[in-house]
Amino acid sequence: MTRIVADISVSLDGLVTGPAPGPDNGLGTGGEALHSWAFSEDPDDRRVLREATARSGAVVLGRRLFDIVDGPNGWDDTSGYGAGEVGRPAFVVVTSSPPESVRLTDLDWTFVTTGLPDAVTAARERAEAASSNSGKDLDVILMGGGATIGSALDAGLVDALTLHLAPVVLGTGTPLFTGGAPRTLVQRSVTATSTATHLTYDVLR
Repeated sequence: MTRIVADISVSLDGLVTGPAPGPDNGLGTGGEALHSWAFSEDPDDRRVLREATARSGAVVLGRRLFDIVDGPNGWDDTSGYGAGEVGRPAFVVVTSSPPESVRLTDLDWTFVTTGLPDAVTAARERAEAASSNSGKDLDVILMGGGATIGSALDAGLVDALTLHLAPVVLGTGTPLFTGGAPRTLVQRSVTATSTATHLTYDVLR
């Protein structure tokens, strides 16, 4: 069964970027520390990354994050989603209007202009098709940014929440949670490494 999984790295003070994020500084000042685990050689970090990318049938991201990863200082063959792990899934971008051009033309992009629920529906269709082709259950991964994941939680679109809790306090930056509807979570797994505590919860609706 295809699930909708929100998956994001976060600081101890609940931030998903440092201060002053922008197109040339996507994670903000000091925000690179949030993703140290993804480049770690720790076997548990590698396993968490491998399992997450392997289950990705489609990935949803907001337009601001798309502009960063598709920008001149964004993803490349060594740093993109799932690079070095598995074949890359389809990507669905929530946006008010499609971009005039795309740098990463080797990736499968779909641009949805009718809102986050429609983007999640489109991603679910892509993930279910990929599941049928592969013979295994694949999920929709909401990779961010923080506002996209927060909106999806508020709208009751998320089945599971995975947080990679980095041992850093950023002080200021972009918060993951900014209010909204309360949600009850059920903890399913905890994996602690030197670079992060990987937490997975079921989201009760």
